[in-house]
Amino acid sequence: MPYLVHSEEDRREMLAELGARSAEELLADVPGQLRVRGLELSPGLSELETMSNLRRLAARNRTYEDRFWFRGGGVYKRFIPTAVDAVISKPEFYTAYTPYQPEASQGTLQAIFEYQTLIAELTGLDVANASLYDGATAVAEAAMMAVVHTGRPEVAVHPYLHPEYLEVLRCYGQGRGFEVRQGLEQVGERTAAVVFQQPTFLGVLEDPQALTAHAHHHGALAVACVDPISLALLAPPGEYGADVAVGEGQQLGLAPSLGGPHLGFIACRQDLTRRLPGRLVGEAYDAAGRRGFVLTLTAREQHIRRAKATSNICTNHSLCALAASVYLTYMGPEGLRQVAEVSYQRAHALAERLSQLPGVELALPDQPFLNEFPVRMFHVEQSLKRLEAAGILGGLPIARWYPEMEDVVLFCCTEVNDLDAIDRLVEVLGQA
Repeated sequence: MPYLVHSEEDRREMLAELGARSAEELLADVPGQLRVRGLELSPGLSELETMSNLRRLAARNRTYEDRFWFRGGGVYKRFIPTAVDAVISKPEFYTAYTPYQPEASQGTLQAIFEYQTLIAELTGLDVANASLYDGATAVAEAAMMAVVHTGRPEVAVHPYLHPEYLEVLRCYGQGRGFEVRQGLEQVGERTAAVVFQQPTFLGVLEDPQALTAHAHHHGALAVACVDPISLALLAPPGEYGADVAVGEGQQLGLAPSLGGPHLGFIACRQDLTRRLPGRLVGEAYDAAGRRGFVLTLTAREQHIRRAKATSNICTNHSLCALAASVYLTYMGPEGLRQVAEVSYQRAHALAERLSQLPGVELALPDQPFLNEFPVRMFHVEQSLKRLEAAGILGGLPIARWYPEMEDVVLFCCTEVNDLDAIDRLVEVLGQA
């Protein structure tokens, strides 16, 4: 917020109303390591001087051309058609927060309904909700659906589910009283769901049909965490029998933006509809037969059931969901397939080029991948710094999640990485 109008007297009055004696006391619950103790600004600067100083500080941030982004790990740089921003920046969408009441405007409800329809078609499942916060919360909400539906206390997770999704899932488990087990060896009669990712966090393609059959053999639900762009080439979850499909929708028309805001999508088979978290928009007709849209099946949410609800999520990322709807509609099936194919071709071209460099090899050379893959290389930190100095954002080191892979870097290609950018990456890395 560029201008704060509150006087010191206003601040004291607000603090008194909140029962705090100072701003420091008000923020006491925020961990110290997350708090900024002050900006390094000289005292008494004018507004003009302050803005000039802030611009100098901002200039220290490193930025990269889109075509020189080769880092993914769950958030990706993709081309966003101008039509997306043109629609979502309209005041009637951009200035309104998510609808809370059934009498929300018909335009907003229709936009959500169309988003739900697109996600259901993309995943090959019957019903999708109005969106969630991100991919991590979508995974956790799907696990809770399974726990409530089956009455079982454990969730089994594929070893290479996104590690940050796993952290959120464990947090939910602690609060809701179910156990999260990493690995699929102990799936049994206590397992509510088998959660797997396609492609995995390492970019590898799994056999989702076998994983789904493994879950169903033990009476558990199969939860598929999928890359939405990949579904233009790969079988959708509904085709191989998954009960719930979830994922991160950032690639559908949203910029990385330092990690958010993004949106999570979730879809399920028809008989799980009342377990679906969040809000759901349905079609309705008035006495004259005119079509309209309403929030439906809200009895399953916190509005009525509260503590007994499957989930207490009461909102959705409406503006982000609208961006995804515009992107999917604008691209269409053929456009989406072209994006996925170009990403696939360029990633495999990059993998082949990198594997020819001395000291560099594919970490999983026999495993199929789509547009992201792990590379084993010497001097990871120094090599990535060399790329940064050349204006290239290299791959993602994964040792912080997998210490046994301290020399492994995750590279990815999307449609924005042209062949000249790939040549430049290989050239600089070869020099390093």
